[in-house]
Amino acid sequence: MPLTFTLVPAVTPALRDGIVDLWADVSNAGGAVGFVPPVSREEIRPELVRHFAAMAEGRARLLVGHDTAGEVAATAFLTFNTHRLMRHWIWLYTVMVHPRHQGRGYGRDLLAAAADAARGFDGITAIRLSCRGGAGLERFYGGCGYKEVGRVPGAIRVADGDDRDDITMLLPLA
Repeated sequence: MPLTFTLVPAVTPALRDGIVDLWADVSNAGGAVGFVPPVSREEIRPELVRHFAAMAEGRARLLVGHDTAGEVAATAFLTFNTHRLMRHWIWLYTVMVHPRHQGRGYGRDLLAAAADAARGFDGITAIRLSCRGGAGLERFYGGCGYKEVGRVPGAIRVADGDDRDDITMLLPLA
């Protein structure tokens, strides 16, 4: 069964808890979403609050995917640029699909829903995202139409002696 995607859902306690649970489960399964395992929900919660603050200020939009049981199964945050010369593209952050749903095409569905949402914003012509090297993410995003446009070697320190590239990917929407 496909996920049901909602752009700018009502932020309820159930949604907040669902996203924190998703983020912890993805991170603890080795997902490259800003943390390394083991990570607790309490460590993640302040980062989610920052995302919600950006939403409240009008700088970001949440795209959430729910499974057939109504559980939060996927997320992406679409964040607008504040620089006047870069307002024609947006950033895609915190792209996650729950490990129990991976391998079913839901990641591709999430990215397609994000692109559709971005096309609905005035003047947006592209999506940029960054991903952690060493996890195969650039191949996944490449298969979804994104092109690698930049790489900073060793910019992400996962652990002492384990530095990864920060890879920038771009999806033109035209």
